[in-house]
Amino acid sequence: MSVTQEQTEWFAGAFDSLVANVGLAILGKEETIKLVLASMLSEGHVLLEDFPGTGKTVLAKALANTLEGTNSRIQFTPDLLPSDVTGVTIYNQSTNKFEFHKGPIFASVVLADEINRASPKTQSALLEVMEEGVVTVDGESYPVGKPFMVIATQNPVEQAGTYKLPEAQLDRFLIKTSLGYPDRTTAVDLLLDSANRSRAAQINPIIGGASLTAMSQLASAVHVDRSVMEYITDIVHATRAHKDIALGSSMRGGLALARMVKTWALAHGRAYATPDDVNQLAVPVLAHRLIVDAESEFAGVRAEDVVAGILVDLPVPAYRAA
Repeated sequence: MSVTQEQTEWFAGAFDSLVANVGLAILGKEETIKLVLASMLSEGHVLLEDFPGTGKTVLAKALANTLEGTNSRIQFTPDLLPSDVTGVTIYNQSTNKFEFHKGPIFASVVLADEINRASPKTQSALLEVMEEGVVTVDGESYPVGKPFMVIATQNPVEQAGTYKLPEAQLDRFLIKTSLGYPDRTTAVDLLLDSANRSRAAQINPIIGGASLTAMSQLASAVHVDRSVMEYITDIVHATRAHKDIALGSSMRGGLALARMVKTWALAHGRAYATPDDVNQLAVPVLAHRLIVDAESEFAGVRAEDVVAGILVDLPVPAYRAA
């Protein structure tokens, strides 16, 4: 199925409306909002890592409120149990049957706040549902439905009492991004509106789950030329062969980048992806999947810099839209 011009214009218009709606709560961070929304439309999950007070939770809440669906928040703590996330089977004496009581993971948008504060056992409860969209409890599988998205937050500076996310879980996040501090003008605007203590609560839903699913299906039909796919493959392979990287990107990373470039292209009014789309998305999609060699990390090498360097070194394929 090819994407028509009319469908392309509808998608781009709807995408811009979603960005503007979420932007009412998060001022001055349009590019980050676009990345997060593109991840949702690519049926992926987002890891927000940033300093305290930069608006991570507000962004997640604003996105959830934009969608006409269910949303939940799980505050991750060291004593949180896997069943507190997925749900639990309880024996009902009146019916003499075991009944499954769904946990907060059964929602359209799930905010996993400070995910690195939970134990590895509880973190692992998210592995299956983030990859397959189902929860298995006592041998029974329960689908969470669509749309489904996990937005996890973590604080990079407060490491006391935290558990580092394992590579297998990091690999299940489509992108890792941050908001950063606002610029001077935005900071002043926020101070002037300081009486507004809950900006995300004022966001009204503007899209239903069915429309969001339709947008996701449309994005998956975007044309990606073989040369662009070869470019993605070369980037992924380069992360594995880099001298500063102990573990490069998995195949899941390459597939994630391919999905994202389709959505990104359609959001910018094109029914085809280009190498420029790949260049814009490679760092947020791939960097968190890499493990930097210990000596290189001690020398100050960052995964983001490695991916950026690979993009500079690799030849960009000559590409013209059909």
